[in-house]
Amino acid sequence: MKLLPASRHRAAQKVVIGDHDGVVLCFGMKKGEAVAVFKTLPGQKIARLELGGVLNTPQEKIFIAAGSEIRGFTKRGKQFLSFETNLTESIKAMHISGSDLFLSASYIYNHYCDCKDQHYYLSADKINDVICLPVERVPQITPILACQDRVLRVLQGSDVMYEIEVPGPPAVLALHNGNGGNSGEDLLFGTADGKLGLIQITTSKPVHKWEVGNERKRGGILCIDSFDIMGDGVKDLLVGRDDGMVEVYSLDNTEEPVLRFDLALSESVTSIQGGCVGKDGYDEIVVSTYSGWVTGLTTEPVHKESGPGEELKINQEMQSKISSLRNELEHLQYKVLQERENYQQSSQSSKAKSAAPPFSINDKFTLNKDDASYSLILEVQTAIDNVLIQSDVPIDLLDVDKNSAVVSFSSCDSEIRSIEGQYGTLQAYVTPRIQPKTCQVRQYHIRPLSLHQRTHCIDHSRPMNTLTLTGQFSFAEVHSWVVFCLPEVPEKPPAGECVTFHFQNTFLDTQLESVYRKGEGVFKSDNISTISILKDVLSKEATKRKINLNISYEINEVSVRHTLMLIHPKLEYQLLLAKKVQLIDALKELQVHEGNTNFLIPEYRCILEEADHLQEEYKKQPAHLERLYGMITDLFIDKFKFKGTNVKTKVPLLLQILDSYDQNALIAFFDAA
Repeated sequence: MKLLPASRHRAAQKVVIGDHDGVVLCFGMKKGEAVAVFKTLPGQKIARLELGGVLNTPQEKIFIAAGSEIRGFTKRGKQFLSFETNLTESIKAMHISGSDLFLSASYIYNHYCDCKDQHYYLSADKINDVICLPVERVPQITPILACQDRVLRVLQGSDVMYEIEVPGPPAVLALHNGNGGNSGEDLLFGTADGKLGLIQITTSKPVHKWEVGNERKRGGILCIDSFDIMGDGVKDLLVGRDDGMVEVYSLDNTEEPVLRFDLALSESVTSIQGGCVGKDGYDEIVVSTYSGWVTGLTTEPVHKESGPGEELKINQEMQSKISSLRNELEHLQYKVLQERENYQQSSQSSKAKSAAPPFSINDKFTLNKDDASYSLILEVQTAIDNVLIQSDVPIDLLDVDKNSAVVSFSSCDSEIRSIEGQYGTLQAYVTPRIQPKTCQVRQYHIRPLSLHQRTHCIDHSRPMNTLTLTGQFSFAEVHSWVVFCLPEVPEKPPAGECVTFHFQNTFLDTQLESVYRKGEGVFKSDNISTISILKDVLSKEATKRKINLNISYEINEVSVRHTLMLIHPKLEYQLLLAKKVQLIDALKELQVHEGNTNFLIPEYRCILEEADHLQEEYKKQPAHLERLYGMITDLFIDKFKFKGTNVKTKVPLLLQILDSYDQNALIAFFDAA
């Protein structure tokens, strides 16, 4: 969804929107009613809609991408362009600048000038968005690709000039202030895990200006716009998220964004624009949401100052508005009845095919780095009746604040915590509230190393364990095994004969390096358990395909103590939390008895002040402690498994030591066993 440029300053603008049915609709608002300017016929699903035009003139030509075709319309709805790109995949992202057109499908980037092919690039991972620095302000054409592997790739022609690592998979790119800021080189990015940042793209290197984390655990960022909604002469940042949050950040003197306003809508925000639509002279934030609503958040005062004559006028306005809404509602109810009758007749006729009404599901299964859990988000165009979740591996379900679901077996929701080494499939059966009852199934793979995420640099000074595979396998086969074991790996084998991927365990911060080519794979990690899981899974996968594998490994004894040191602060924190929570009730009694807390030492006073927060943390505690105990037990078993010794009988003794935890005693037990 975009707003067409205004004919004069703060005059009402037209809204243009492209939908999943392939319809382009342009409308304006008159007396609170939407009035269509033009509407096209349905066709292929529209993936992108952008505005363009001759450089340095109002950008009022409408361009849409549907399938592998680009179409152009004037602001009156006349089609003036139909360009078949002949791309083998559907277009996912598009940017237009004068006569330059920048497109990306899943892995392919193309640059056209006047519809003639100029440059091409095949990306190592999926491309989520594409943008170009403003050609009228920067000396050379500089396209930037936002790629799923947490990298922005800055191109020159058909080559990568340099790569920039960002803190999450970048989902959306936007020019700062709509024009690249003071230098024309400032680029905003929003990530799928809800982080926001600003980078200056110079000709030689990137300059990171600022980053906003996602401490409040809000949704991923889907859209960004720059617009002065505060009216202070400086453009603000408008952000739309996939959990329905709309946010306004203003940039103060330090150029650091400050959250000024937020609002939660009930569905994901697919586009956001600042402008003036409802009434001349009043700025608005216009958003479109997943199921097709367009909403305006206005700066117009809702309660007008009313003189004696005004009161009557406002009442009349309200009355006419209410009656027109009533009429519309009656009309819709009549239409629903008609459609229901038609549906009953067609489904009961002898020629009836499958009568289940189709519905689309918007779903996301993402790893949260902060607490090493997965979020499963399911969104349907109509009300959801129920969701049945079925898993063939043990999972913990965690409660989240945003949850509105009632869970039938315990008070929890869709943040899912998996255990590394156990792998399988999570299935969600989604039933919407429509007649007749119909259901769709979605599958999500819980991978053997599910808590690992991609990173681009690792610490080579750590004590590493190595697993080496050799055998008669192709590059594509070994790549498919890595895809099976680890998240965030592109489905297609990357270009070249050899590939290196780095990963970090989001729970323990241990690392993994995988280097593989045809006939050989080398995996290095500072955690023996990671190597053990890979050894078991890879040999199982190779056996399935009747491939003979030679497996060798080098175990570094020092790495065990190193991993225990990484676990230590987490375990200590959890045990300390348990002690604090046990004290809360006794301290509260003392407080009631004494009437104040002045007599308590600062540490105890602090426990009372944070009591609610501590108890909230403690609710999640059993899962945390069990996880840490499980990881230490696995480490113990895996250390001796590589020596050919089975120590499972000694596990009860290990758990006794963990119950009265002392780091030195634990290390001594590992060394002595």
